[in-house]
Amino acid sequence: MEQHKAIFKRLYIVFFLVCLFAVAVIFKMLSTQFIEGEHWTSKANTQTTIYRNIPAVRGNIYASGGSLLATSVPIYEVRWDPNVEALTDEYFAEYVDSLAMVMAVMFQNKSAMAYKMDFVKARNSGSRYFLIGRNVNFNQLKAIRQFPILKRGKYKGGLIIHQQNKRKKPFRALASRTIGYEREGVKPVGLEGAYSKTLSGVNGKRLMQKIAGGIWMPINDENEVEPEDGSDIITTLDVNIQDVAHNALKKQLEKHSADHGCVVLMEVETGNVKAIVNLTRGNDGEYYEKYNYAIGESTEPGSTFKLAAYMVALEDGYIDIDDTINTGKGKYQFYDTYMYDSHEGGFGTLSVKDAFALSSNIAVAKIISKYYNRNPQAFIDRLYKMNLHMPLGIEIFGEGKPQIKSADDPSWSGISLPWMSHGYEVQMTPLQILAFYNSVANDGVMVKPKFAEEIRKYDKVIETFDPIVVNEAICSKATIKKVHEMLNAVVEYGTARNLRNSNYPIAGKTGTAQIANAKYGYSYESKVSHQASFCGYFPSDNPKYTCIVVVNAPSRNVYYGNLVAGPIFKEIADKVYASSVGIHSQLTETISSSKIRIPVSKNGALTDIIAVFNEIGVKNTVNTEAEFVSSKTGPTNVELYGRKIIEGLVPNVLGLNLKDAVYLLENAGLVVEVNGRGTVKKQSIKSGLKVQREMKITIELV
Repeated sequence: MEQHKAIFKRLYIVFFLVCLFAVAVIFKMLSTQFIEGEHWTSKANTQTTIYRNIPAVRGNIYASGGSLLATSVPIYEVRWDPNVEALTDEYFAEYVDSLAMVMAVMFQNKSAMAYKMDFVKARNSGSRYFLIGRNVNFNQLKAIRQFPILKRGKYKGGLIIHQQNKRKKPFRALASRTIGYEREGVKPVGLEGAYSKTLSGVNGKRLMQKIAGGIWMPINDENEVEPEDGSDIITTLDVNIQDVAHNALKKQLEKHSADHGCVVLMEVETGNVKAIVNLTRGNDGEYYEKYNYAIGESTEPGSTFKLAAYMVALEDGYIDIDDTINTGKGKYQFYDTYMYDSHEGGFGTLSVKDAFALSSNIAVAKIISKYYNRNPQAFIDRLYKMNLHMPLGIEIFGEGKPQIKSADDPSWSGISLPWMSHGYEVQMTPLQILAFYNSVANDGVMVKPKFAEEIRKYDKVIETFDPIVVNEAICSKATIKKVHEMLNAVVEYGTARNLRNSNYPIAGKTGTAQIANAKYGYSYESKVSHQASFCGYFPSDNPKYTCIVVVNAPSRNVYYGNLVAGPIFKEIADKVYASSVGIHSQLTETISSSKIRIPVSKNGALTDIIAVFNEIGVKNTVNTEAEFVSSKTGPTNVELYGRKIIEGLVPNVLGLNLKDAVYLLENAGLVVEVNGRGTVKKQSIKSGLKVQREMKITIELV
């Protein structure tokens, strides 16, 4: 009996524990459902349903004339829900063969039979998000919307479309590095990076659900929050000048088999950069825009820096341009190091002006050493007052830092002063040198180079970027006047006399620097790398543009600035001058027929002009195959340059007769109104802007 009681006692204890456990389970279930229900429901939803960002359409980047430099082109990812409720087995079976056939024809990546097998497998496996294609363009999408089954739409045919945006550059390589890019995980480059926030807009939101395979599928057909498109950037760049500069630099780099080079053309008064080219030789021997050397590469400038050294001595009153200096026989010793002039046998005694024009290293080094050797920091401080030690602070990331060391720098030595005077032991970027020369052309006012004119949204101007003055006066007006004369002498009879022409005056300075590197150093006796450059402005009597050309490591035994960089400068300047009516309009009005032997030529159709020239015996040089040309009349010859006509953009008809002007404008789709007679002197719509439907343009002839 006692044994039975013990067994029952154990059974009661076990039964009690089981009941207690059951009560605990029930309590936990009720607690989870009613007390913690909202928390766990929310957590479950976050694991399977979330709001995902819908990228806004990025704003466009335009050239100053309205040409599109960068835009966002829509591309699509197309998916299919083959198990949508409205799609019956009978309907699927009837049209799946047709769908497979048109898919095979469009994408041509597999057979119609393979497509059908994939579609059947997707339906049988219960797939709700089958991938049709990525990177589908608009025309393909338009066709897909008419395909069997899919033409019924999302809810009846299961068609699912995701729009994405891909960045495109219509002009491809032109200014590619300056336009730049912005990519996830990569430091932003160029204008795309500088104005990323403006261009990006505001992302939208879309509710999406995670399904099998870790794929996110939209729940609703519309976005919950629509994205707000980004604003547009209007740059200072001129597509036509950019094209000229690109081809001129590329041709010369190929000719000299150079490693890389850059060109920048800038408006004197505004600092607007009208063209910037950076080309690097690839492994295949072709040239590409890989790195922005003009902005980022800080190197020893060589002889272009002599301008700053002479300006210091002129400003301090130690020299005048008519003073003389004995340069000897082209070899001079500073402490234990020799300095050389490029002219074999030396230049002898020269005036300061001639020493600059002929680019004597010894002359400038002796002058700076003589007057600043006891107090070298006075020389450095004067350079600092011209802002040469300060970055320009441009909007594009990656500006190289200028280096002009002070006299208390640990690397300072006895030869630092004479070597700095002709562009060694200092470092500057091409754009920084250009800004300095531009300040000379601009009567001493230094303006910051800029790449953007304004921000627009839906054709409404949001912000305008005015010129920014960095330094009101880098030196006195008297010094500016003297260095103008010196820079003119370089082209008149100095190292850049090959750039002299009878149509407009050029001023500037050549530079040929030996580039220090671990392999060669500076030895005159061994193989070295060179940097050839030319920086100047035109027309020098009324400067409108400054330009710098730098070519690195030319490798065919020609490396002087006048021979390597100079021709690039001249080709750009010639074409800019020929196409810029405002620069030389006054000259054409006052030109005297007694000073030239042939009549002044007008612009017009190439075949008509050549026919007239042949009839009256005028010599001419044709530099183009274009249908319409601009002409440049010289003393004995007329040069003809092509006018670039781009479909969809307003053409430039200035200087043309009425027949040719109306022909070009009406072919472009414009409605033309005419005032006056003679040749076109003014057009109401600026060339390069996009032609709109039924756009009217008025041309004035004189």
